[in-house]
Amino acid sequence: MALFSIENVRIAGVVSAVPPHIVNNLENDLFSTREEAEKFISVTGIAEKRHVDSKTCTSDLCIKAANDLLEKLNWQKEDIDIVVMVTQTPDYPVPNTSIIIQDKLGLPKSTVCFDVPLGCSGYIYGLSILSNFLQNGQLKKGLLLVGDTLSKQCSPLDKATYPLFGDAGTATALQYSVGGKMDFNLWSDGSGFEDIIVPEGGYRKPFTEESLVLKEDKDGNKRSGINTYMNGTNVFSFGIGTVTQELKKFIEHFQIDKEQIKYFYFHQANRFMNDMIRKKLKLTTEQVPYSLDKYGNTSSATIPVTMTKQDTNLENTEVVMCGFGVGLSIGIVRMKFEEGIINDLIEY
Repeated sequence: MALFSIENVRIAGVVSAVPPHIVNNLENDLFSTREEAEKFISVTGIAEKRHVDSKTCTSDLCIKAANDLLEKLNWQKEDIDIVVMVTQTPDYPVPNTSIIIQDKLGLPKSTVCFDVPLGCSGYIYGLSILSNFLQNGQLKKGLLLVGDTLSKQCSPLDKATYPLFGDAGTATALQYSVGGKMDFNLWSDGSGFEDIIVPEGGYRKPFTEESLVLKEDKDGNKRSGINTYMNGTNVFSFGIGTVTQELKKFIEHFQIDKEQIKYFYFHQANRFMNDMIRKKLKLTTEQVPYSLDKYGNTSSATIPVTMTKQDTNLENTEVVMCGFGVGLSIGIVRMKFEEGIINDLIEY
């Protein structure tokens, strides 16, 4: 188990940016009847989500969130030492999107920039990476930019993915701060890599004309080789099984009193699955907030989107965050917000 702690780092603020266009699942043509749509919503909890237009990329949402956050914090751009961008939907295969963002944000050329191509666990992995750079105080301030625009990647004819995924970009400001502490558990199992995958377009299966051909599966879903595929049954079993087990190990290892944790921010994949995890951990409904009803599954952005949608004063609040999914991978963190933080959700 990758169980470890990082000290002397704290979150100063989080801003999430979502596009204004609302997609209502009750009006989704993928569902043959209103009753079918209502059943989908009752199980997944996803009534609506936000989709970007054809010209907007993940980086645009993250830049909007970052500018808003820096202004609210009154941080100077020349003081930003590092930017970590976590996304599966970059601007280009090459170069890294974080380097493009450095220029667009007007950050110093001395800023450390790199991308991390992780999905649902990406926010927690990103926190651990950025915190490692800041913990000894040589670098003081950093931005964690996390998000995806999976509406561009999913087939609109695939009932297994298209009604689930929304678009969002987020910015989290971290800084060196004596006394801050984060406890982590990071976990990976590549044997399940095919359970959530874009099978073609990389170097294992390069893009060809055939990659664009829509093919129908046994359930009537149509997708091409460059669309996201998800094995919902395996992912569900992974969530209620392995994810729950790793959360229990984490709680036991760090001797966490669950009653002292005000909020457990879970990845927003599926309401029914998350409720099962909550019940297995014996958590109250008040401890587990949701954002998927309005924003869907925004991949690596679901945890910060949930925090900002809540619009709650987090001063003197202890929380646990858990992201899980594509990889397969899991990231868990426990932290305490000693001071109030910027916590806002905006439209772009």
